[in-house]
Amino acid sequence: MAAADEGEFLIVTGMSGAGRSTAANALEDLGWYVVDNLPPQMLRPLLELTGMGAGNLPKIAAVVDVRGRGLFDDFPGIARTLRSRGGVKVLFLDASDDVLVRRFESVRRPHPLQEDGTLLDGIRVERARLATIREAADLLIDTSGLNIHQLATQVSEMFSEEGAARHRLTLLSFGFKYGIPTDVDHIADMRFLPNPFWNEALREHTGKDAEVRDYVLSREGAQEFLDAYVQALEPVLAGYQRENKSHSTVAIGCTGGKHRSVATAEELARRLADVPGVAVNVRHRDLGRE
Repeated sequence: MAAADEGEFLIVTGMSGAGRSTAANALEDLGWYVVDNLPPQMLRPLLELTGMGAGNLPKIAAVVDVRGRGLFDDFPGIARTLRSRGGVKVLFLDASDDVLVRRFESVRRPHPLQEDGTLLDGIRVERARLATIREAADLLIDTSGLNIHQLATQVSEMFSEEGAARHRLTLLSFGFKYGIPTDVDHIADMRFLPNPFWNEALREHTGKDAEVRDYVLSREGAQEFLDAYVQALEPVLAGYQRENKSHSTVAIGCTGGKHRSVATAEELARRLADVPGVAVNVRHRDLGRE
């Protein structure tokens, strides 16, 4: 599937329980501006608003579904009119009746059109109301055999720009004496290397300075660690992309967060910059502390 064009307006709809929220979250992670449970009558004003945004809202996704009750009746005609103008597509999410029943039962919620009937009654009413929209949809995803991670991955693959990062990795340097960061996925401890703090010529410099960087990276074990750690992270980052985990943080610590952790984080960023599908950024939490 080709990547979504710049300035695209996507209408996300489909059967209740088929994964609209998961699809919307995946689009939001890709940088789309997502509006959930929008009355169909607001689609045209929203589309006009994007033209007034001076490029601030280049990609809009509007989730429209039967929660709009009577307002939903106008949706087929409105969608048809908007699509005729170009730049507007409809993504329809579907699943088999038995799968939808199991999903509703698992969360113990009624179908929005169930009223006094059964879950299957509500599903059949909704399917009849959506038949013409499904038939005219530009894109169709049957989620019957997909879990939420697989669906998010499929949406990401459909709408990611070619070459765009599917995972954002943050390398966070820190000092153990200021506390271990809690919101991280992996922690590496660089205190096995000699501390430049005890070298008076290096003490006032940081791991971003060439003299400290060269000192840290030339110590025994430093290159071996970097080689092995990059090799260990590469399959992890590939797996994160397969599981649609869009962000992760690797924390690299030393005593004060000024020398060894900073130099190592910068070098890891350099080495991981070419990992497919991954965008790397570096943060130094404790750099500048006394």
